[in-house]
Amino acid sequence: MLKLTDLSVRFRTRRGPVDAVRSVSLELGRGETLGVVGESGSGKSVTSYALMRILDRGGEIVAGDAVYGGVDLRRASERAMADIRGREISMIFQNPRAALNPIRTVGRQIEDVLRRHSRATAQTARRKAIKAMEAVRIQDAAARYHAYPFELSGGMCQRIVIAIALACDPKLLIADEPTTGLDITTQKAVMDLIAELIRERDMSAILITHDLGLAAQYCDRIAVMKDGEVVETGASADVFGAPAHAYTRKLVSATPRDGAQLRGLLPAEARKPPPARAALGAPILEVQELTKTFPGKAGPVHAVKGVSFDVRDGETVGLVGESGCGKSTTSAMIVRLLDPTSGRIVFKGEDLARRPAARFARDPLRAQIQMVFQDATDSLNPRHTSRQSIEEPLRRLSPLGARARSARIEELADLVGLPQPLLDRFPHQLSGGQKARVGIARAIALEPRFLILDEPTAALDVSIQAIVLNLLADLRAKLGMSYLFVSHDLHVVRLLCDRVVVMRAGEIVEQGAVEEVMRAPSDPYTQSLLDAAPRPPVALAAE
Repeated sequence: MLKLTDLSVRFRTRRGPVDAVRSVSLELGRGETLGVVGESGSGKSVTSYALMRILDRGGEIVAGDAVYGGVDLRRASERAMADIRGREISMIFQNPRAALNPIRTVGRQIEDVLRRHSRATAQTARRKAIKAMEAVRIQDAAARYHAYPFELSGGMCQRIVIAIALACDPKLLIADEPTTGLDITTQKAVMDLIAELIRERDMSAILITHDLGLAAQYCDRIAVMKDGEVVETGASADVFGAPAHAYTRKLVSATPRDGAQLRGLLPAEARKPPPARAALGAPILEVQELTKTFPGKAGPVHAVKGVSFDVRDGETVGLVGESGCGKSTTSAMIVRLLDPTSGRIVFKGEDLARRPAARFARDPLRAQIQMVFQDATDSLNPRHTSRQSIEEPLRRLSPLGARARSARIEELADLVGLPQPLLDRFPHQLSGGQKARVGIARAIALEPRFLILDEPTAALDVSIQAIVLNLLADLRAKLGMSYLFVSHDLHVVRLLCDRVVVMRAGEIVEQGAVEEVMRAPSDPYTQSLLDAAPRPPVALAAE
């Protein structure tokens, strides 16, 4: 169905040409699902944009061929390509909210595609759009037809994007990181839906992902990309069970999985003995009957309902659950960004719930409780250098002078493994892992006793995630900190956490030692989370 031969893509930049894709050759058969895996910058998405002919203005195909069903995609006219896109080849983009028009209802956006490819008239478009929504299992599709993207959850927006992609019954579906940012059960639901629709419609598919477990579970064959080149291809079981290339072996080793150890995620040469951890102390944080209610159009919304748990000195507690379960609201109340409706937040004997969030920024205890935010890019000021970002809490909340602050910033950079020259770079000049290090350095600048980590590795490649997780474990041991680790990745929680708290619909349904909860969960919901986690092939679990 599709054949790429020595495809090369080059971008013109102010610093000269950049070869983003170099001599890539791939084949895709009818009814086959090909997984394209690799880390950020490996050329996965650029390859798909090239065959769709939707490269940025500075990008061009400089060599090679892309042939789909006998059609030369590289040399086809723009008019022909406009007809092929959506009708023959369709794409699910990485960020569903960014892919949807925020000021147009989702039903109208599906209609646009149908009418563009003459699949519907003004009279039939609405009915066919609702049918397309029902095909991707959207409940009460007629009512959702009038919704705007901001009124829908991330998983629902992803379903709308899938409905748009499949509206014209394409023969080839390209899914570019279709589950990034989704919680684990929504991820499984979306991937199961895509796989089911591919089977039902006898389509072929290309799944672009950095999640090896996902690729192993849903793809027939795998192509591994690194630095713009394909370094290995083969059947999923072969590539993951007995990887031939050193880079593939590195990705496999860095993937969190059952039986893995935190140090085992790192390359062999980087596996230094971990620093010794002190014995766990008395509870440093006690959350007691914490409740948060928001006003809503149809009545009050109970986001958090009587949550109680504690975190001991030097301990890491995982807080897990689906999107909307109350994890982030609970975290925001503890870090004093949000006032609770009722309940207590006892930190080192002080009830923080009595201290208004609006005035807590200058509270003496502010320095003791810090947070590493989910999106390292959004949490950094784009106009501040790394040095300025790390300096901000020191300038606001510490008595240090300019010279002492500078020395402290360099000390923090060394502590988190951020090279000194990067301190004078802006966020857009840093990689995802480097931005994560800046966020961690800023959070620990004031030597806090308690750190909330909100999905700190969710958007990172597996090898960078492995480094950041090991860094967090080392910092916990060296600085004696306690962590509340908010995540939906149960494999990561098992590696880093001592205990786990499982939330659903604003309530705690289960808590206990990580190994006990993971091995024998007492609540069916916890079991459903474990069942939803992508599982690499058995051979991949072997070191």
